[in-house]
Amino acid sequence: MERAGEHEADQGQVPSLIAMAVRQARDAGHRAGVVVVSADLGGPPLGVLTWPGVWTVTAQRPAAGAWVPRWGNVAIDFEERHGGGAGGDREPRIPPACPSALAAEAEPPDKSTSH
Repeated sequence: MERAGEHEADQGQVPSLIAMAVRQARDAGHRAGVVVVSADLGGPPLGVLTWPGVWTVTAQRPAAGAWVPRWGNVAIDFEERHGGGAGGDREPRIPPACPSALAAEAEPPDKSTSH
């Protein structure tokens, strides 16, 4: 016979993760006693797939409210969030050349003109 509270001790209830940033979803999963992972279990770890950038959970399995073994996996699908953020483009930019440096490479003035 199961005593009250035993179910929660060895189980974790899956939180609703859809529309959360992946980082927040991982934290919510940890608080609930489950591990949030990429739906592609054979692929790279979730942290590698979602760095850098801001990624949003688009689907989860099992659904919110389900019970899974404590520290069991909750698989998520996710996509990168574009626009609206202040982060901007992370691509390195090459600074423009100094005008005096360009002058050194310019052709010398033609001194063959007569006075």
